[in-house]
Amino acid sequence: MSIHHPSEITAALARIKVAVQSYPKAAMFALADEGYTSLFEQLVSCMISIRTYDEVSLPVSRQLFERARTPAAMAQLSPATIQTLIGESTYADRKAEQIWAIAQQIMADYGGELPAELEVLLSFKGVGPKCAHLALGIACRQPHISVDTHVHRVVNRWGLVHTKTPEKTAQALTAHVPKDQWIQVNEYLMPFGKQICIGTLPQCSTCPVGEMCPQIGVDRHR
Repeated sequence: MSIHHPSEITAALARIKVAVQSYPKAAMFALADEGYTSLFEQLVSCMISIRTYDEVSLPVSRQLFERARTPAAMAQLSPATIQTLIGESTYADRKAEQIWAIAQQIMADYGGELPAELEVLLSFKGVGPKCAHLALGIACRQPHISVDTHVHRVVNRWGLVHTKTPEKTAQALTAHVPKDQWIQVNEYLMPFGKQICIGTLPQCSTCPVGEMCPQIGVDRHR
């Protein structure tokens, strides 16, 4: 077998969904389960998570949202206050300025309601395709594929794509993954890549899709 055709991808994702149930979810999906489901909350939490481990970004996001969960509330804070609240994340000073500026812009240009439009999200400083796609996917169920380093590594090991960057991987995957499963790509493959199909010594012997995977680029495994 392989993981190239839509039916094989569907089967692989179904197996992986079961395999990762005991592991922590990616931060934005975990926050959604806790009720932080608005597009603004999801976008802000993704910004906080940039270059920051989930173990840090999760409590930091919760701490910020205890003070402000809407653009109106966030705009009432100062960048310095936001920086204090997210201080444990990387580049907290830069992120605080960007989050505050986005809240101000939403209030001024959109009446306090963040439009569920990709172009709008990408117009904000500090928001790239990964965060925009993930926020729209989780909060609005819009079909977008978001790829981080874990997803990038996994699908290249499968031989599903042959790409050099996560950005190129996201583009390539749209031609292979059924559209109704685009959001699941990050939801399931991120913890799978973080816990099982890891960068060094992946757990191939107990992998739920081991017999389907050609292990491209894997020299040693467990």
